[in-house]
Amino acid sequence: MAKVAAKIPTAVVAAGGLVGGYGVARWTKKRQLGGAVLAVAGAAAAQQWRQRAGGKAAGALTAAYVAAFAGSHPLAKKVGAWPSVFGVAGAVALASWAVADRRHP
Repeated sequence: MAKVAAKIPTAVVAAGGLVGGYGVARWTKKRQLGGAVLAVAGAAAAQQWRQRAGGKAAGALTAAYVAAFAGSHPLAKKVGAWPSVFGVAGAVALASWAVADRRHP
C-alpha cells in the first residue's frame, strides 16, 4: 500500500483532501467526518512532502494546506462554496507540484 501511495502525486493527495473533505462534510452533514478526510489526506501529503522535498518544504506546504482550508471559508462568502474549495485546492496542488512532485516521476 505504501508503494502505491508513494506513486500518487502529492498534488493529487492534497487537492483531493480539500475537495473530498468538503464533499464528505456537505453530503453526510457530518463536519467531523469531513474533517477526518481532510486530516488523513493532509497527513499523507505531509509525509510524502517530507520524503520528496525535506522538512522545511513539508512544513511550508502543510501550512499552505491549513491556510487553504481556513481561507476557503471567507472566500466562499464571495464566490460560493464549491468555487472556493476548487480554487484553494488548485492553489495547493500547484504549490505541491512545484515544490515536491515536479522532480519525482
